[in-house]
Amino acid sequence: MPRVSQDQLDARRKEILTGARTCFARHGYEGATVRRLEEEIGLSRGAIFHHFRDKDSLFLAVAEDDAATMVATVAQHGLVQVMRDLLERAATDGGTGQGADVAGWLGSQLEVSRRLRTDPEFAKRWAARSEAVAAATRDRLQRQREAGVLRADVPIGILAQFLELAYDGLVLHLATGRPVQDLEAVLNLVEAAVRRS
Repeated sequence: MPRVSQDQLDARRKEILTGARTCFARHGYEGATVRRLEEEIGLSRGAIFHHFRDKDSLFLAVAEDDAATMVATVAQHGLVQVMRDLLERAATDGGTGQGADVAGWLGSQLEVSRRLRTDPEFAKRWAARSEAVAAATRDRLQRQREAGVLRADVPIGILAQFLELAYDGLVLHLATGRPVQDLEAVLNLVEAAVRRS
C-alpha cells in the first residue's frame, strides 16, 4: 500500500473543510447531515471521518480554520482589513453577500454565534479562539498607537470593542442579504474614527 505524504493529507483535510464550510453554511449545523456532507465534499463518510472524529469535530475545525485566518489578518493588517476583505468578497459575487466564499464564511460565523448561545460546552471550547481574535486586535491597536497612527484619547480596550461591534454589524448586514454599495465609505469612516486626526 503506497504511503500518503503529509502534503496529501493536508490537501485532503483542506478539501474536506472547504466542502464542509459550504454545507454548514447552506444547511446549518443540524441540516448538514452526513449524507449532505458526503455530497458537498465529494468523499465518503469513511474518508471524511478518517480525518475528523465526528460532525461536531468537523464543524469546530471549520470554525477554528476561519478564526485562525482572521487572527492572522488582524495581527498583520488589523480588524478593519478583515472587514474590507469580507466586503470585497461580497462585492465580487454581485453585491449580494451570498457567493459561495462569503456565504460559507458567514454561515460558519452565524452558526458559531448560534451555538455560543445554545451550547454551553461549545461556548467553553470556543472561548480561547474568541480571545485569540480579541488579543490580536488589541495587540495590533497597541502597535498602531506606539507608531503614532492611532488616537491616544480613547483606551485600547474601548477601540477594540468599537471595531468588534463594527465587524459584528457588517457580518449581520451581509448575512441578511442587504446591499454592499457604500459600505467601503462606512469602513473608511470606521477606520478614521480610530486613527489620530
